Amino acid sequence: MQQHKLATIDEVAAIAGVSIATVSRAINEPTKVADETRRRVTEAIAQTGYTTNAMARSLRMRRSNMILILAPDVGDPNFSNILVGLETEASKRGYGVLIGNTQNDATRETDYLRFISSNQADGLILFTGHLPYGFGTETGEARLPPMVAVNEPVSNSDVPFVGVDNFEGARVATEHLISQGHRRIAFIGHSTSKAVNMLRERGYRAALEGQGIKVDPRLILDGDGTTESGRQATEAMFVRDVLPSAFFCVNDATALGVIISLNARRYDLPQQFSVMGFDDISFASFVTPSLTTMKQPRLKIGEEAMDLLLALLEGKPPRQKEVLLRAELIVRNSVGRAGWDDRQQ
Repeated sequence: MQQHKLATIDEVAAIAGVSIATVSRAINEPTKVADETRRRVTEAIAQTGYTTNAMARSLRMRRSNMILILAPDVGDPNFSNILVGLETEASKRGYGVLIGNTQNDATRETDYLRFISSNQADGLILFTGHLPYGFGTETGEARLPPMVAVNEPVSNSDVPFVGVDNFEGARVATEHLISQGHRRIAFIGHSTSKAVNMLRERGYRAALEGQGIKVDPRLILDGDGTTESGRQATEAMFVRDVLPSAFFCVNDATALGVIISLNARRYDLPQQFSVMGFDDISFASFVTPSLTTMKQPRLKIGEEAMDLLLALLEGKPPRQKEVLLRAELIVRNSVGRAGWDDRQQ
């Protein structure tokens, strides 16, 4: 990793146009400094990436014992339980975590990298599915600390990945629908850019082909993983008059949208349509009917990812570039037997 010259209090004072003593007072006793002066000092600290003396020892050691987590959406229902696993494993090893909620914003992502350049974080956990903006080249990647991707792999990169086995989980989910007699199974969540969606669609296709069921492209609809995308996809099928007997959704949020649409049309679930999700997020057991889904081992994903990252920080080579954990089939009430006509198709 490229070494960065650390900012000094002298530089902060010069940029803010105040004395070193005033900078120190603004940091340690901010109520004793005028608002305008405090604002200039704060802006100078942000501009330089200056780190106060409380971390001086760890900076001299080039270690902060902190891990930076970059996530595009901390409201993602999968994030909190994975975070618990990350924090638990980090704490066992004497590390803390910093959370950067990037909101898919390149500027915010770049700003959070100040923690790296100022040595306030030793490693990166990436939920974003890409290298931090500005570090997409081989040279740029070399300037970053050890990293591990979680949930979504970083394509065209050597960044190790820890997550659920999306292909195998989707195959198991689709085979469960087939075991209930369903042959016309829709997939909601087609994407040409999201690796998770593509892997789950591949698993869906593999299950159908493995049972000699022809894949009907009319039953594969786009979806961005939101509840609204599930609702819209279901409505589109009714408009086209191309209906399945079962829906396999790329995630539980999409499945909720499908259920909302079918309930609004007063269909009896699962007697008339079956719905399968993926993830087993908190609402899955409370929706009506309760959702049959694939449960992600979120806590274990977090623990494995942090264990791998801390091993990299110790200079150990990764045991494997990709750690895939199995999803568990959770059978509830949203999947039923297909009608006789559906089983004959």
